[in-house]
Amino acid sequence: MDIYLASPRGFCAGVDLAVDIVDLAIQQYGTPVYVKHQIVHNPKVVADVEAKGAITVETVDDVPRGAVVVFSAHGSPPSDYTTAKKRNLTVLDATCPLVTRVHNEAKKYDKEGKEIVLVGHVGHQEVIGTTGHADMTLIDEREDWSLPDWEKGTEIAVLTQTTLSVNDTAIAVNKIKKKYPDAVIRDDICYATTNRQAAATELADITELVLVIGAQNSSNCNRLKDVALNKGIPAYLINGPEELDTDWLEGVSKIGITSGASTPENQVKAVIKFLAPENVFRIGPGEESTTFAIPRNLREVIGDGVRNSKEKQAPDEDH
Repeated sequence: MDIYLASPRGFCAGVDLAVDIVDLAIQQYGTPVYVKHQIVHNPKVVADVEAKGAITVETVDDVPRGAVVVFSAHGSPPSDYTTAKKRNLTVLDATCPLVTRVHNEAKKYDKEGKEIVLVGHVGHQEVIGTTGHADMTLIDEREDWSLPDWEKGTEIAVLTQTTLSVNDTAIAVNKIKKKYPDAVIRDDICYATTNRQAAATELADITELVLVIGAQNSSNCNRLKDVALNKGIPAYLINGPEELDTDWLEGVSKIGITSGASTPENQVKAVIKFLAPENVFRIGPGEESTTFAIPRNLREVIGDGVRNSKEKQAPDEDH
């Protein structure tokens, strides 16, 4: 059996940043530090930060008054900041900068009087955050949908969730443009999502089975699985070897492996070790060099010594 390993895969810069901020908060303030929503959508990462003294909650109201809270990488609506202020919380914002960019676009176009369309998944934490920043029409491309019949001359801006399927989003955007050709289209799908889907496409072209390592509630992991399925290749999303069904491997000699942007590399290594392949081949353009600095306002509060010194979870090419 041979394994074809996607590159890039695994942690993106936004996930690195969010985990760093939790680490720094614990060092600066001690424990417990509260995290509103899972810091990233991966149970093993959540378990790691909780082992250090973080407590994950689902609403700001669940955080004790006067405590320290980190807002997750997915972004939060303004109402969460208002509630935090009323509860006298110290807020450390770990929103991915690329999600913050979408928030800023929403506020800009709302101020300009444009009708805003957001292509995103109903109920996803990122969408909850973005829709809180302005009135907008949400289009979930997985469902049947139609646009409002706005008056001729209405200015329209189209935003997207950062972790969507590149191909499915393009289809939705083209449908929007057919009805409103002058709509402003923002390409908000992030570099990590785009790059990982491109590498997953390469995997599907040369393998008989694709394993995506990551969490079931991770949007970008599910989209990687969809990439392979849409190419006609069997694909499964698993957290680790304990979720792998060996029946999937029967008669398979070429297995593709990739992982989502919130998946630690040690989960990928565990699957490879379990499979014990004869060869491991690397597919794709290689790992990214993108990093995000700790925001200046957070550096003033908690410093950034950990970020400069800690060992990162970059994929290890020596499996």
